[in-house]
Amino acid sequence: MTPDYAKLIAELKAGTRAEIKITPAEFGAFRAVWTNYPERKEIVGTAGRGGEIIYHYQPVQ
Repeated sequence: MTPDYAKLIAELKAGTRAEIKITPAEFGAFRAVWTNYPERKEIVGTAGRGGEIIYHYQPVQ
């Protein structure tokens, strides 16, 4: 089952979730939602080992 990435991104922005961990296998599905998100520049990812990316909310100042 694919996670509801739109909901997870909204939780990041609302502050109810600190981060989203995305594996290489999940990246395509996540990216499809993320690229259509109006505030996508505020959802910032940091690359980790093994291709995992950890996204967090960082407001644009």
